Amino acid sequence: SVLHFFHSLSRRVLAMSRAACLSVAVALGLYGASCFVTPMTPRSAPEAGSVAAAQLQQQGAFAEAQSQSSAWSPLAIGAALGLLIAVAGGKPALAADLENGESVFNGNCTSCHAGGNNTIVAEKKLKKEALEKYLTGGYSVASIVTQVTNGKNSMPAFGEKLGPDDIDDVANYVYGQASKW
Repeated sequence: SVLHFFHSLSRRVLAMSRAACLSVAVALGLYGASCFVTPMTPRSAPEAGSVAAAQLQQQGAFAEAQSQSSAWSPLAIGAALGLLIAVAGGKPALAADLENGESVFNGNCTSCHAGGNNTIVAEKKLKKEALEKYLTGGYSVASIVTQVTNGKNSMPAFGEKLGPDDIDDVANYVYGQASKW
């Protein structure tokens, strides 16, 4: 069970480390792109006696300073994109792994429950209506977890055979499939 905990933890860390590496790469790419500065044309000096030229130069300097201060920093854009990728690209830490749930179901449950049916007690299928009627606690993931962990009547307990994450995953898989079978 401890081994299973570390296995699921390593899957989550690996998913997060990919997102972190991607966000760092994007941030470095944007920062590197900001190092390339386009050349500016030199300004000609205004005539010494021209007041209008001096005012024009001041207005141009003010407009340039204003545009530079309102420009987005590439570092800020990189950080924002990195955060977006890390948050949007990763799975929530406690999300059920439905693919794992399906594989656990196929490896442990299909001998009696293929296609959501029940080969032992025909009326106690894994379809939503039957789960609402026969499952202690009704149609919920928690009730399915309890049934899988402890067993009941002719259904064996899988609490010693499967880890808690596998039981959660298969319970979420059955819950999602119950209305589709």
